[in-house]
Amino acid sequence: MNAFNTARRVILQNHRKSFFPVLNTPTYRKMHIRSIPMWSDNYAYLVVDDKSKDAVIIDPAHPPEVLPVLQEAINNKEINLTAIVNTHHHHDHAGGNEGILAKLGRQLPVIGGKDCAHVTKTPAHGETFTIGENIKVKALHTPCHTQDSICYLMEDGSTGDKVVFTGDTLFIGGCGRFFEGTGEEMHKALNVILAGLDDDVRVYPGHEYTKSNVKFGASVLQNDAIRALEAFADDCKETQGKFTIGDEKQHNVFMRPQDPAIQKATGETDPIKIMTKLREMKNNFK
Repeated sequence: MNAFNTARRVILQNHRKSFFPVLNTPTYRKMHIRSIPMWSDNYAYLVVDDKSKDAVIIDPAHPPEVLPVLQEAINNKEINLTAIVNTHHHHDHAGGNEGILAKLGRQLPVIGGKDCAHVTKTPAHGETFTIGENIKVKALHTPCHTQDSICYLMEDGSTGDKVVFTGDTLFIGGCGRFFEGTGEEMHKALNVILAGLDDDVRVYPGHEYTKSNVKFGASVLQNDAIRALEAFADDCKETQGKFTIGDEKQHNVFMRPQDPAIQKATGETDPIKIMTKLREMKNNFK
C-alpha cells in the first residue's frame, strides 16, 4: 500500500509540473478565464480580453450564481460584457439566458446553436469572431449530444494561449450522452474535430464529471495517463482547464479507438462501433 501511495504521489507531482506553471502565472496573459460553478457540477465561464475589458459569459445557466459575479465585475468596470455564448440548448446551459438579459436590463447578442433560448447568431462551422483586441474565437460544430452543439476554440493573439470550451461534447476523461445523435457523430466530434486541434489546447467542459469518468475509464483501460488522472481527480475538486487535448488523447477512452485494450473490451475494431459500445457501457456503469 505504501508503494502504491508513493507512486500515486509521483504521478500527481509530475502532472502538476505539466500544468501549474502555466496556470499560476496569469500576469503575462491577456485572456482571462473565470470559472463560475453552478448547482453541484455545472460550469459557466467568464472570458475577458484584458486590454479592452471586452468579455463574454459562456453557458450562464443559473442566474442566481452567475449574476453576482457579472454585476460585481461590471460595477467595478472590470469588464464590458459583449455577448452570451451557449454551447447547446439544454436548460442547464442556455436556460439562464432570459434571466441574465432581464436582470442586466439591456440587449446582448446571444451566440449559440439554433435552438438556444433568445439566440441571435449561430456561427457556421469554422466561422470566427473576436472578443476585444486579442481573442480569436472559432466555432466548431460537434452535433451528437444535441444537434446544435458547438465547441468554441479561443486563442489569445498576444500570447498564443489556446483553450476550447466543449459544453457536453467532451468532458475531462469522458464525453456526453448521445441524446440527439449517433456514435458516428461523436466519433467525428471527438476524434476528428477536437483531436485535430493542437495538443496544447486546454479543455474547459460544461460539467465536473472527472471522478466518475476516470472510474469508468480505468475499468476499460489501465495506463499511466489514466492513473495520473485518477490521482489528480482524487486530490482536486475541479479539473477544468487543467488538461489539454493532448492529455485527452492519452487518458480519455472515447478518444482511443485504436487502443488494442479498448478494442478487446468492446469486442469491436471499427471506431464508430467502438464509440457506440463504449457509450452503452458507460451508461450502464455503476
